[in-house]
Amino acid sequence: MLRKLFVALFVTIILLAAYLSLAPVPIEPVVWHAPKDAGYVGPYAVNTRLADLSQVSLGADLGPEHVALGPDGKIYAAVESGNILRLNADGSGREVWANTGGRVLGFDFDARGRIIAADALRGLLAVEAGGGLGGAPFADKKIQVLTDTVSVDGKDDPIRYADAVAVAKDGRIYFTDASRRFGPRQWGGTFNASVLDIIEHAATGRVLMYDPATQKTQVVIDGLSFANGLALAGDERALFVAETGEYRVWKVDVDARGLSAKAGAASGANGVKQARILIANLPGYPDNLMRGMNGRIWLGLAKPRGAAVDNLADKPFLRKMTLRLPKFLWPVPPAYGHVIGFDEEGKIVADLQDPSGKYPETTGVAETADRLYIQSLHAHSLGWLPKASVALK
Repeated sequence: MLRKLFVALFVTIILLAAYLSLAPVPIEPVVWHAPKDAGYVGPYAVNTRLADLSQVSLGADLGPEHVALGPDGKIYAAVESGNILRLNADGSGREVWANTGGRVLGFDFDARGRIIAADALRGLLAVEAGGGLGGAPFADKKIQVLTDTVSVDGKDDPIRYADAVAVAKDGRIYFTDASRRFGPRQWGGTFNASVLDIIEHAATGRVLMYDPATQKTQVVIDGLSFANGLALAGDERALFVAETGEYRVWKVDVDARGLSAKAGAASGANGVKQARILIANLPGYPDNLMRGMNGRIWLGLAKPRGAAVDNLADKPFLRKMTLRLPKFLWPVPPAYGHVIGFDEEGKIVADLQDPSGKYPETTGVAETADRLYIQSLHAHSLGWLPKASVALK
């Protein structure tokens, strides 16, 4: 009897080892070298300034991934259902303003008052109300796909994971395509696809530019490990880009085309550097970027760094094995609320944290004259706090 149990245990171990070593997984991990995590020190010293947020109900919706103040003075929020909600600044009057049939992760307003949206499932969209932003009924919304491909080596390449948008005064639209490998439609939604991309670390994310005048889409810079948040400089001569998988923020010339970030700095055809790393070695995964007031640019850190992920950076075989484990054993870090503000030279000017993570996956900040609205990938409400409570003017 004991011998049979031993044989059964031995066979089980062999089968489990074979599964963990050989079962097919969708990723082909590459070696990378994670910077040593300095932790919550210096400008990122632990604090609780983001704790005790006030909450605005989203009704049955969740995941206010991107929030912005519209030209009509109302708050707009893109949520998981594909809805774009509109509400008053105090949270009252909530309504479904539009539904794209996908998942909007970032949006901006153009000169015509249209919402220009990065829909992770559909591409770059323009959402227009029949009578402008002011009060048009839900049914009157016109949704147009501006672009869902970009030419690469003479061929149309699909935009698989549209993520963030910034509209310039001259009408040009800059947006990120987070991954050329894992699109949310094919890989279980936005969060699951992002985990696959970051664990693989093939760095296929990119920043694109769509010109409404020519209706052409071009690559600004590629080779980014999950290209995420995007914001324009005050003079609109540069872009700020969050590179989630490498814990950093880039500053890129808006006129750059066809750059690659894989060398750590990028130069144009004339040899002039057109992109540089502005902030490196962040203590968490950078997500949305949004312009605030008084020169601030806000960045959300959706998750804190995890030692398990960094320690496996140069061990692609073990990263493959990780994906063969049940999802609850994947090395996803715990919730930790954290947003920062920085100036255009990369100096940290504000740091707000909630170590308890009560408001999960803080993806960014929308700043108004008297409030900070905190964005989230999965929260069931919209968090906010008065700027006076954190000594911001």
